[in-house]
Amino acid sequence: MNKRQRVKKEKDFQKVFKKGKSFANRQFVVYVLPNEETETYRVGLSVSKKLGNAVKRNQIKRYIRQSILEINDGLKPHTDYVIIARNPASNMNFHEVKKSLMHVLRIAKVLAPEKNKS
Repeated sequence: MNKRQRVKKEKDFQKVFKKGKSFANRQFVVYVLPNEETETYRVGLSVSKKLGNAVKRNQIKRYIRQSILEINDGLKPHTDYVIIARNPASNMNFHEVKKSLMHVLRIAKVLAPEKNKS
């Protein structure tokens, strides 16, 4: 994910929180807000200090970023996403994080349905 694909500023986070819709499962909360100003999607991450030390938090963020990169084609463009990790995410490996993230993005109807792999 390059710099143009990240929600970085506090005012952008607050805009997504206030005007966006939220969707959740046990591991993640995702806020979604259409944003016609951007040519692609943007993602902001929030991992609380309650989830562990800095090493653990950074690991969770790396897993989420890599998951987003792998499901890149399925995400709606012109949209801002803010992903908040909940406590169960701290005990998950990469594949579990990706599966859970895809689940919550499908609930939000921003991820294309999974195609049958033959």
